[in-house]
Amino acid sequence: MNHLGKTEFILNGDMKKVIIVLSVPIMFNNLIQTLYSLADMYWVSKLGSIEVASTGFVWPVLFLILSIGMGLTIAGTSLISQYLGSKEKNQANKIASQIFLVAIILGLILSIIGYISTPYVIKLMGANSQLYSYSCKYLSIMFLDIPCYFIFLVFGAIRQAEGDTFSPMLLNIIGAITNVILDPILIFKFHMGIGGAAIATIISKVIYMPYVIFLLFMSLERVHIPIKFLRLKRNLILTILKVAVPTCIGQSFSSLGFIFLNSFIVSYGNDTMAAFNIGNNINSIVMMPALGIGTALASVVGQNLGGNRIDRAKLAFKTALCLSTIILVIGGSFLFLFAGNVIKIFVPEAKDMEVIIQGKYYLKIISAGLPLMGIFQVLIGIFQGSGHTIYSMIMEMGRLWFIRLPLILFFKNYTNWGSPSVWYSMMISNGIICLIGIIIYYKGAWQKKIIKMTNTC
Repeated sequence: MNHLGKTEFILNGDMKKVIIVLSVPIMFNNLIQTLYSLADMYWVSKLGSIEVASTGFVWPVLFLILSIGMGLTIAGTSLISQYLGSKEKNQANKIASQIFLVAIILGLILSIIGYISTPYVIKLMGANSQLYSYSCKYLSIMFLDIPCYFIFLVFGAIRQAEGDTFSPMLLNIIGAITNVILDPILIFKFHMGIGGAAIATIISKVIYMPYVIFLLFMSLERVHIPIKFLRLKRNLILTILKVAVPTCIGQSFSSLGFIFLNSFIVSYGNDTMAAFNIGNNINSIVMMPALGIGTALASVVGQNLGGNRIDRAKLAFKTALCLSTIILVIGGSFLFLFAGNVIKIFVPEAKDMEVIIQGKYYLKIISAGLPLMGIFQVLIGIFQGSGHTIYSMIMEMGRLWFIRLPLILFFKNYTNWGSPSVWYSMMISNGIICLIGIIIYYKGAWQKKIIKMTNTC
């Protein structure tokens, strides 16, 4: 199906089929990325526990930087999809060109600043000795990947706005396979250690970057980047920032919130932290369909709002909500019934019985609330797709900073529930924020097209 057929499909096709066709490649891509991360961690773990700790230690720093690129991605998907729904491809090309320019400039600036400041950032985070050395080496190299990462995010945003979720998935698979192959070669064959893992990540993106650039500039029948539009336009940049900045803030503060959450969890002991990490890895696999549906929903809502098909945008939301809820009720029921068996796959029973006990309890509680996470992802998808990212920012920040963390503090100081209080806080915060999101949805402000704010210059 070509891009015009995709737009027609999104605007007029059977909605269940639309959501499923667009979300399946995203789900598969998320699965590939998860398997790649596990393989990557496997090879790094062969070096030692400090090397593994170093990659996890610097991840919040990387995520804070990457959230800026993710904000551009969401802005691009929202704006471009609405212009495509309005049959204004030329305007979509202009937005694509501006996002590309901003991504290049920001990517280079953040890469240089990050590379230079890495030792100071790691020291400020409290690392010393070998953890400091390995973290500096890994993070400084990973900062060199930022420009390529941002460019690929722009490509993904453009293709997703068109309804093409397959092309980004295919390139990600190529990159993941390349990375897995290069990891042992660079880490052990060339004796690069943890630096080899970072270099493998960069090469896995650089290898297909020329093809991505070619598609961005030369796919003339699709949304592309005409050379004549490669000049910064103040009014378009401001429009992009109005959509991107709330997303960047929401995701950045969400990342910081999870850092604080980890500090509360680890205060209950290493067994609790281990149970939380294992449970989250299991939970992330079950959550993949909901994440895919929420991401796919953004382009469906964007195109239908652009085409003044508000009723169809609402239908997309309700369809996505039903599909996500059904899938997570089934997945959650399975986890609830077999929590102990699933945990034992990842934990040796003879060595870590306490981790198994806590992990089983956590998995049962969190599995009962999985449908709430599906509702959360669908709400995020509709607010991001409509371009009213201030609402998704409210949900992301509010869930952690204004509900979950205060609840954890309250339960820790005024109850004797122990570590289960963290799990209860997580489920309660998900329920409250979903209720707030539903109220925002029914108020209807998200239905206003954001492309009215742009000029046609």
